[in-house]
Amino acid sequence: MEFNPNNNIIKLCIEAMAMEEKGKSEEASKLFLLAWNEATNDFEKFTAAYYVARYQKNTSDKLKWLETSLQFALRINDDSVTSAFPSLYSNIARCYENLNNHENAKKNYELANSFKNNPSDKGPFYHGTKVDLQIGDMLTAGYGSNYKSELIMNHIYFTAIANGAGLAAALAKGDGPERVYIVEPTGTFENDPNVTDKKFPGNPTRSYRTDAPLKIIGEVTDWVRQTPEQIQQWREKLANVKGNIIN
Repeated sequence: MEFNPNNNIIKLCIEAMAMEEKGKSEEASKLFLLAWNEATNDFEKFTAAYYVARYQKNTSDKLKWLETSLQFALRINDDSVTSAFPSLYSNIARCYENLNNHENAKKNYELANSFKNNPSDKGPFYHGTKVDLQIGDMLTAGYGSNYKSELIMNHIYFTAIANGAGLAAALAKGDGPERVYIVEPTGTFENDPNVTDKKFPGNPTRSYRTDAPLKIIGEVTDWVRQTPEQIQQWREKLANVKGNIIN
């Protein structure tokens, strides 16, 4: 199941997060609940329930919503949700702890830890850029960030979603055409900490990073292009992002 920022439920959650940032928690809570009520598939319900949970006034209700979110995630059980399991199980464990149910707290902490290894995503993987590359070329870390030119990146970033790589290509530096390459990691990789559990639970954009080279093994041309207006909106969002890039 692919994460889509244009999905109506995701857009409602993003709107609710904007309310949170403005300190309007009551409005945010209503929007998250609206997202739950309008959700029609397992991924939408998993996401909405996760946020409804944090607005519950007592631990039992929070636990109920977290376990609801977990049940939908378990039904999906693919790479779009597995990175959310550590957070879900840890939050559930804390609820049980607060309810003095130490046996269930321990069990859920153990489950959280069992998912904290390297990502299990098998790809295929993509990297978006405006650089003209050839099959067999290696992408390496050590270049300036697309989002903060003064920052030299210690990792090279990639995703398992072609449309996400296409967006990265649209936002990348340079005047060349947008290119989305199929890449093969040559070493271990990890969830991108700049997105994991930052806005949405886990790593639904399936974004990763590695300090080992990425090998170009192909190219795709059939991703969804952003309109100039959408690209400008993304640039404005990124310009307003607070905090440092985790490097």
